[in-house]
Amino acid sequence: MKLGTTLRVMGPQSTRPLLRAAAELAEEAGLASLWVADHIAIPPDDAEGSGGRYLDPLTSLAYLAGVTQRIALGTGVLVLPYRPGLPTAKAIATLQELSDNRLLLGVGIGWMAAEFRALGRDRRSRGKDSDAMLEFLHRCFADDEVTANGQPFLFKPRPPRPPIYIGGRPPHALERCLRYGDGWFPMRQPPEKLAPHIAALRARADALGRAAPDIVALAGLPLHAPAAALALARDYRAAGVTHLVHGARYDNRDEFAQQAEMLGQLIDRLAKE
Repeated sequence: MKLGTTLRVMGPQSTRPLLRAAAELAEEAGLASLWVADHIAIPPDDAEGSGGRYLDPLTSLAYLAGVTQRIALGTGVLVLPYRPGLPTAKAIATLQELSDNRLLLGVGIGWMAAEFRALGRDRRSRGKDSDAMLEFLHRCFADDEVTANGQPFLFKPRPPRPPIYIGGRPPHALERCLRYGDGWFPMRQPPEKLAPHIAALRARADALGRAAPDIVALAGLPLHAPAAALALARDYRAAGVTHLVHGARYDNRDEFAQQAEMLGQLIDRLAKE
């Protein structure tokens, strides 16, 4: 099981120096991945903790790609119906190309009604719109020549398609994963709740002749209690999670450095088992 962590692209912690320092610390600690969240239009009455300050996830990862060498870079998750298809596909392909194929594309259909209103998008069609975007992304990465709105065009650069991890809860997220994804991205669910859904998803995939989907799970590990953190990580691994992402707040470089060090130690302990 791989182990990654989130980076704060919101609030006063989302500064250039702290983002760079955190990314470098995570890479030095041996973490597998970094993940960033996606919000585009936070309303004033829902801005506690962030002040409404959110960096764009793809742009943020492009910056982080330039200051790291090895660590994978993930969206956790990119809200598909917020964005137009072709410019988003181009941004994803560019990030994949310039990061040397390190992008992990977690995607979701969104939930915040205020953001859909600010964008002038119909929240009720977010599932359908997300499916259309996923189908388009697959076509873009499958061939140099793509057609959209009746117009053929060349989609270049065309690096390898990044793996797509479908966020959300069963049953819709699992069905979407089987149609369009390489894995499932559940968030903040205990391992005992995930286990039966993971087993069912993999059984469905096997029946369809597909490889077993990866499971990227976002969770908060109790790093202040190493034995408990190790036990919880083991439980996620036993449930079928293949990539565990630790999500926790931090206020400064020293706090993140402490978390990264503890995560690195946890990686070493899991590797020895």
